[in-house]
Amino acid sequence: MRQTPHPQIDRQDARPPTPWRWLGLGALITLVVLVALAWFLGRFLTQPPDETSAALEPTIIVRTAPPVPTATVAVFAPSPTVAPTATTEPTRDLSVAPPEVTVGYYAQVVETGGIGVTVRNGPSTANQPVTVAGENSIILVLEGPTPGGQYQWWRIRLGDGTEGWVAGDFLRPSAAP
Repeated sequence: MRQTPHPQIDRQDARPPTPWRWLGLGALITLVVLVALAWFLGRFLTQPPDETSAALEPTIIVRTAPPVPTATVAVFAPSPTVAPTATTEPTRDLSVAPPEVTVGYYAQVVETGGIGVTVRNGPSTANQPVTVAGENSIILVLEGPTPGGQYQWWRIRLGDGTEGWVAGDFLRPSAAP
């Protein structure tokens, strides 16, 4: 059996056949890729900038010299005013007891049957006891009277600096110790 040679290959001066089908397909794919790339770049470049890119813009700082103050002359000088004289409150005489328990004066613990009066952290029998001020002890009255329950309460300071509230029924005005 004899094979028939390919007609184009038998010729000595002929080149191998050009694959037109593959060339056309490659050109078509290249064209589609270029169109897709152009469409993508067109959409990307025409979008408005987002907020984060606006925040990344540089800030220009301009340094300037501080302003030079200018001297001014006062045309209308104010007339001098007379300073008011200081009137001082007369000093209280703590050596004499006031007629009733008074803030800023002293008081004496009385009528407790020798037990003393309970000093509390607030103006009520519901408040916690702080200490006991003994019978006949002298205390400084700081504030009051404040109603609380069945008593009128006075804020006081003991000789050792302890402060609290005591019922007014157990206090009598007193001179300073």
